[in-house]
Amino acid sequence: MRGTIFLILVVAAGFFQSANAKQFKNAYISFEIPERWNCILEATEWVCRSQDTNESKEAIIVLTAKEVGPSDSLQIYENHMKNAIKTSTKTGEVIMSQVMSPPTQKKINNLLWVDGFHLGSEVQNYYTRYIAAIKEKIAVLVTFSAHKDFYTKYAQDFFNAVNSLNVIATKNTMQDPSIQGSGGTLGPINTGQNQGIDIPGFEPIQQPQKKNNKFFFIVGAIVFAAVGLLLLLRMKKK
Repeated sequence: MRGTIFLILVVAAGFFQSANAKQFKNAYISFEIPERWNCILEATEWVCRSQDTNESKEAIIVLTAKEVGPSDSLQIYENHMKNAIKTSTKTGEVIMSQVMSPPTQKKINNLLWVDGFHLGSEVQNYYTRYIAAIKEKIAVLVTFSAHKDFYTKYAQDFFNAVNSLNVIATKNTMQDPSIQGSGGTLGPINTGQNQGIDIPGFEPIQQPQKKNNKFFFIVGAIVFAAVGLLLLLRMKKK
């Protein structure tokens, strides 16, 4: 069922016209982003999102890379994506993600990538698509996250970005300051508890609080009783 949901979202991308795209390129990767988006280096991560204040809350792309270590392989990434990912929210609540589609390995521009899809793995109520690859001595992870109510809005943009992914890392790439130091694991793909997307300025969309149905039921009952009493009094006057 979850795999079907992912397939529907991907197919839906074909029905949405994307805006004019532009190419983002850094020391290790290049891909297409919407014309209205911009990518900024935040510490050791590249963060791409819309320059529109409201849209910047709806979707975000995060790129991270590191030197390949013992814990880095496509099979390790795939095995990790098969399972629910534990995430802690800003309020300290611990949630488990839903695996929406089993991870698969696929070729994109002649490089093999692991492709996984979760709900609530980076931010609560956000879908996140994980795309990870290894080239030369560089491990690269790109995450595409969008709120579940707006994912289809960005489906075409994400589809274009994924299909245009091109790792351009060379032997000298590790000299670039945007590459993480050796050791550890690759970005959000980890074996411990995930802290989710913690990017300065990124404020996830908060779900509106559920209405208290019990309250409305009581109010409705009181109104109904009052109307009934009024009709009864009128009948007595007649």
